[in-house]
Amino acid sequence: MTSTDVSKDAEDSGPSGYAAARLRLLTEGARSGPPRRAALAELTDEWLTGLFAAGASAAGAEGMRGVSLVAVGGYGRGELSPRSDLDLLLLHDSGDSKAVAALADRIWYPVWDLGLALDHSVRTPAEARKTAGEDLKVQLGLLDARHIAGDLGLTAGLRTSVLADWRNQAPKRLPELQELSADRAERQGELQYLLEPDLKEARGGLRDATILRAVAASWLADAPREGLDDARRRLLDVRDALHLTTGRATDRLSLQEQDQVAAELGLLDADTLLRQVYEAARVISYASDVTWREVGRVLRARAVRPRLRAMLAGGKPTAERSPLAEGVVEQDGEVVLARAARPDRDPVLPLRAAAAAAQAGLPLSLHAVRRLAATVRPLPAPWPAEAREQLVTLLGSGRPTVDVWEALEAEGLITHFLPDWERVRCRPQRNAVHIWTVDRHLIETAVRASEFTRRVHRPDLLLVAALLHDIGKGWPGDHSVAGEIIVKDVAARIGFDRDDVAVLSTLVRHHLLLVETATRRDLEDPATVRSVAEAVGSQGTLELLHALTEADALATGPAAWSSWRGSLVADLVKRVAAVLAGDDPDEPEAAAPTAEQERLAIEAIATGSPVLALRAQTEPPTQEQGPGGPEPLGVELLIAVPDQPGVLPAVAGVLAMHRLTVRTAELRALDLPDGVDGSVLLLNWRVAAEYGSLPQATRLRADLVRALDGSLDIAGRLAERDAAYPRRRGVVAPPPRVTVHPAASRLATVIEVRAQDAPGLLFRIGRALEDASVRVRSAHVSTLGANAVDAFYVTGPGGAPLPGEEAAAVARKLEETLRG
Repeated sequence: MTSTDVSKDAEDSGPSGYAAARLRLLTEGARSGPPRRAALAELTDEWLTGLFAAGASAAGAEGMRGVSLVAVGGYGRGELSPRSDLDLLLLHDSGDSKAVAALADRIWYPVWDLGLALDHSVRTPAEARKTAGEDLKVQLGLLDARHIAGDLGLTAGLRTSVLADWRNQAPKRLPELQELSADRAERQGELQYLLEPDLKEARGGLRDATILRAVAASWLADAPREGLDDARRRLLDVRDALHLTTGRATDRLSLQEQDQVAAELGLLDADTLLRQVYEAARVISYASDVTWREVGRVLRARAVRPRLRAMLAGGKPTAERSPLAEGVVEQDGEVVLARAARPDRDPVLPLRAAAAAAQAGLPLSLHAVRRLAATVRPLPAPWPAEAREQLVTLLGSGRPTVDVWEALEAEGLITHFLPDWERVRCRPQRNAVHIWTVDRHLIETAVRASEFTRRVHRPDLLLVAALLHDIGKGWPGDHSVAGEIIVKDVAARIGFDRDDVAVLSTLVRHHLLLVETATRRDLEDPATVRSVAEAVGSQGTLELLHALTEADALATGPAAWSSWRGSLVADLVKRVAAVLAGDDPDEPEAAAPTAEQERLAIEAIATGSPVLALRAQTEPPTQEQGPGGPEPLGVELLIAVPDQPGVLPAVAGVLAMHRLTVRTAELRALDLPDGVDGSVLLLNWRVAAEYGSLPQATRLRADLVRALDGSLDIAGRLAERDAAYPRRRGVVAPPPRVTVHPAASRLATVIEVRAQDAPGLLFRIGRALEDASVRVRSAHVSTLGANAVDAFYVTGPGGAPLPGEEAAAVARKLEETLRG
C-alpha cells in the first residue's frame, strides 16, 4: 500500500472534518475544563471509529472479529488536553498478522498526517499482559484502558485480566512503583515549591495523581479523596491553558508563559496562578504520603499475619498502643488519639499530638488529624501556657516538624490556630535566591533554628520568631514593617507577656538588619554599630537576632549564606555586643519570701525534714470553656528543706520517678526571721503529670525523705524504667552545651546548661554537680518547648566562687555526663 492510498482513505474518513471540529472546540470560549476535555475525547473517538471501520473494510476484514481499538492512559480516562498524545492500542487475537498490520497503518497514518502526537502499539492480549508485567508505565496505562471500536469482548477481557494481574502482583509491584516515584521526585523536585514546575512529572503533579488511581485499583489502599479530584482538575486546566497559549505539547510552566496562562484561565496574575498550582500540588503530595504509608502498613501486616496466626492459633492480635502524651498514643508506626481522648473538650490536643509526633519522629495518622479538625474547640485568647509550650516543642523538633506541620495544614488546623497564616500559605517567592514558598520557608527557618537552640537564652522566642519573621509577606508594603505589627497581635494571642512580645516584634522588624548591615555598611564606622545597637536594644535580643539571621539565610537557599557572610555578621555582632555591654543591669537582689514560704521554712527547721505544699494552677475561665470550667495547667510545688547536700538531685529524682514534668523551677537559700537558727533551701517548681493524675503530697514527701537519707535508689529506679520502655527513634537533638559565665555574679559561679528536655535530666545535672563537690546556692530552671535552659549558681565548700580553671573543669565534666 502506497502513502497516496493511505492519504486518500484518510481523507475519505474525514480528517479535514475532524480537524475543523477540533479547532472549533479548542477556540470556543464557552467550554473549557473537564467538559472540553471530555468533548475532545468524544470527538476523537468518533473520528478513530470511522478510521477503524474504513480501514477494516479496505483491508478486507469487514466484520472481522478479534480486533479492537483501545484508548489507554489519559485518553483512556476520557481526558484530552489540546496537545495531548493519543495513546492507542490495536488489540487482536487474529492469526492474519498482515491484515492487522494493514489496519494499523490505515489508523496511524491519518493521525500522523494531522500532526498529532501518537503513542501506539499492536499486541495480542497475552503480549499486552506480558509487556505490562515488565513495564510499569505500560501497566499503568492499561489500567485506564477504554474501548473505542471493534470487538468489545476482546477489550473487556483484557481489562479484566490486567486488573486481576495488577491486584495479584500489587505486593511486589507497589514498592517498585513507590521507588520509581521517589526517584522521579528527586529529579524533578516538588511541584508545590518550583517557580517553573513540570505539571506532570514533579512531585505532587499529574503523574502522582494517576499513580494514586492505580494504588486504589490494587485494593490495598486508597488515597484520602477529599479535595483530590478538584486538585487534579486544576492542574489539568492549567495544562490545557499552557497548551493553548504556547501551541506546544509541554508540561513545564515557564516564567515567561505564566502571565498568558493566568489570563487564559481568567486569573488576576501569575502569582495567583502559581498559588493555585501549589495548593493543588500540596493536596496530591499529602494524599501520596498518606497512601504510601498505608500501603507500607498493609504490606507489613500481610507479612507478619501468617506467623502470628501460627503463634496464636488463629487468634486476632491486638495492635499495641504506646502512650506518647496525654490523649496521644503510638499505634502501628503512627500517632493516633487515645481511646479516652476528647478533642471536643481539649482544645490543646491538636498541638499536643503534633508535638508528640514530631518529637517521636512519627507521622500523624490521617484519621486522627481529621477527627481533630472536625471537633477541636477554639483556644482562648491568650492561649493557655500548655498550648504555647506545645507549639514551641513542635517548632523545635527539627526535620520531623515539616511532615507534621503539613498534615495539620492539609486539614486546616494551622489557620485554625494562626489565622494570619492564610496570607502566606502557598505564596510564591519570585526571587532566585529563595527555593521555597513563603510558608514552607518559615517552617524551614524553624527547623534550622532548632539547631541553634543551645546558642540562645530563650529558644522559645527564637523558634516563634523563625516561624513568624516573614508573616508580613502576605501584606502590601515592607514585609518587615507589616510583620512587626502582625506579630505583636499574634504573640500576645499565643500568650507571651509584654516584654516577650516586644522582643519578638523587634526580631521580626529587624530580621534582615544584621546581614544587610554586615554586607552593605562600613563596620569600622562607629555610627554603623551604634545604629544597630539602638535598634536591637539588648544583648539578649542581639543573641536571638544573630541566631535568627543565620537560620533565615540557611532556610532561604544555598546562595543566601556562606562562611564569608557568616564571618561578617559575627564581626558585627561582636562589635554591637561591646556597645550594649555597658547597659547591662546590676544583679537583682533576691525577692523577700512570702508568708507561706516563711511558714514552710520554719516548719522544716522545726521538724528537721522536708515540708511541701501543692497548689493547682489554672487559666482564668473564659466563655468558650463552657460548663467544664478552666483546664488545669499544672501544679505549683513548694518545698522547704533544711540545708544539706543532695537536695537538688533528690527532689528532681523523686519528681522524675512520679512522672512529673518540670516546667519551671527555682532553688535558693532562704533568710530566716531573727531568732530562728538554721538554714533552709526553698524550691518553687511548676510541674505537670506526663500521664494521668498527680500523685498525693504525702507520697511525694515520703519518697523525698527516703531520697535524702539515702534509702531510695533513684538512679536504679529510673534506669529500670528506661530499660522497660526503650527510647524511640525520633528527632536527633543538638548536643547539650554547658558554659560558665564568670562575670554574671560576684558571689557565685554561674554555670548554664542548655539541653534537650527529658525525664530525669535535672536529676542527672544535680547529681553531677554534687559529685563535683560544689554547692548549688540557687538555680533557675526553665523548660522552653523541648529545650531545658538551666542556670546554677554554685560555690566551693567554703562558699566562695570557683576559680576559673576549676569552674571550667566542672562544666566540662557536666557536659560529658549529659552527652553520655
